[in-house]
Amino acid sequence: MTKLTKYEKETIVLFNEGEDTAHIQTYNAGLRNRLASFSKKYPDLCRLEKTYEQGGVSYVLDKSRLSIRLQPPYSEERRRKASENAKQNGFASQTE
Repeated sequence: MTKLTKYEKETIVLFNEGEDTAHIQTYNAGLRNRLASFSKKYPDLCRLEKTYEQGGVSYVLDKSRLSIRLQPPYSEERRRKASENAKQNGFASQTE
C-alpha cells in the first residue's frame, strides 16, 4: 500500500451545469462519515461509488443536495470564550 502525502489527500468536488449529480472524492474522515450516513438515509440521492486502498472514498451525490457554507471569522470575544471553555474541559491550546 502506497502512503499518500497530505497534499494528495484532497477533497475533490466535481460537477457541471449539464449533469444532475456531483462527484465527491475525499480522504477527510468527518466528510466520509457524513456522506456514509447520508447515503444510508437517502440512497436515491447519494451512493458510494468507490473505496480507495489508501482510505479515500468517492460518492455520487444529487447536485441539489450539495452546498458550500462559508463561515466568517470568529470575533475576539467568541475566541476568548471558546478558549476558556476548552481550558475548563481539559483541552490545551496548541500554542501553550
